[in-house]
Amino acid sequence: MDENEPYWLFGMHAVRAALDNPRRTVHRMLATTNAMRRLDPLPTNIAAETVDVRALGRLLGDVVHQGVAIEVSPLPTTPLDALADASTVLLLDHITDPHNVGAILRSAAAFRADAVVMTRRHSASETGALAKAASGALDLVDVVTVTNLTRAVEELRGYGFRVAALDSEAAEPLERLEPAPKWAFVLGAEGKGVRQGVRAACDTVAAIEVPGALASLNVSNAAAITLYVASRNLTRVRDTS
Repeated sequence: MDENEPYWLFGMHAVRAALDNPRRTVHRMLATTNAMRRLDPLPTNIAAETVDVRALGRLLGDVVHQGVAIEVSPLPTTPLDALADASTVLLLDHITDPHNVGAILRSAAAFRADAVVMTRRHSASETGALAKAASGALDLVDVVTVTNLTRAVEELRGYGFRVAALDSEAAEPLERLEPAPKWAFVLGAEGKGVRQGVRAACDTVAAIEVPGALASLNVSNAAAITLYVASRNLTRVRDTS
């Protein structure tokens, strides 16, 4: 799909968040009578069309649409330099599964991360499946798209970020990193992990301590744990006075 081509976004949470997002361009809305009632009030500029479930099924295929779909343009990307004053950022290295990326965005919204950074190539595109998995978070968290993740890491370090690559085999546990006002965390694709060039640009490499028999986690689970640890321990600089 062309990155500027409109697409169908569906599901109650995803649609509600998109309708409430002033940065979102909505071209068309289709909804059942019940879904229309649940989404009331609608923005005044939206002329919704009432349809039945079968019409949505023919349009969208076998997806859980919850009776509503809107045709939207992809969101404009946030420039990396807009993160100069941010405090918590996630960077995704070649994570292409839209369900994983959607779940990561959902965790980012839950823990108030400032942004998620992805590459233009070898990343999940903005689609209805990704938006549904994000459950509204796609329209709540800034997404920054860059050409080169290594350069993005270097730029964030120039803005004062400490940057940690996550690796299940790293010697240093995530929760034992020194607190800092600004942290960025790099997560890699399952199996491959963070690429060597990206890892070399980071300040440190850290592991989530896992006591069970399986040492590695699904990347979206790893993102949620990372953001939880960061919110509790890492982005709160200790008072030394």
